[in-house]
Amino acid sequence: MGIERIIDPKERERAHAKVGYVDFYSEAVKQSEEFREEYGGYLNVVKSKDMPLERSPDGLLKHIIHEKMKTKEMCLDIYMHFIPSGKKSGKHRHLTEEVFYVVEGSGYDLHWDVKFDCKDTIEFEWETEPKKFEWTVGDFVYIPPYCAHQHFSVGGGEARIVVMNSRIVKAMGFDWFEQLEKCDY
Repeated sequence: MGIERIIDPKERERAHAKVGYVDFYSEAVKQSEEFREEYGGYLNVVKSKDMPLERSPDGLLKHIIHEKMKTKEMCLDIYMHFIPSGKKSGKHRHLTEEVFYVVEGSGYDLHWDVKFDCKDTIEFEWETEPKKFEWTVGDFVYIPPYCAHQHFSVGGGEARIVVMNSRIVKAMGFDWFEQLEKCDY
């Protein structure tokens, strides 16, 4: 049996049917060339004076690495989060994992784990009772994907944590990021 007997002639006609033409591939090659040229000017080192502050719904942040800062780091966003003693950050969730390192202060996190089911659509539910995780200087904390979470500072001074998130999931089309509550400072 030759290959001609396997291929349906109608399939060949459909494959060669008249349709509109695009330049997706050529555009991608050109875009990559432009990016590589621009990338040569991106920062290898970000000086502290060039790390902008932001008063966000989540609290006071100092961006160390952010996609808008034109650094050579292409996968992570990193910021320092300042939480005054006795205050709490905003409550949010995102599809990426999050990790943070405690530079100063002490406190705890509340995490509302996600439960999901993939039926006809993806359905999410969150635990009604959060898990509590205490932290202090030198600790590393892991937050699972899409887990709603909130930071609380309880020590005698300000808490400072360095937070790291991957932006890869966003590039894959899963830019699911929700602010559920604002910070209280």
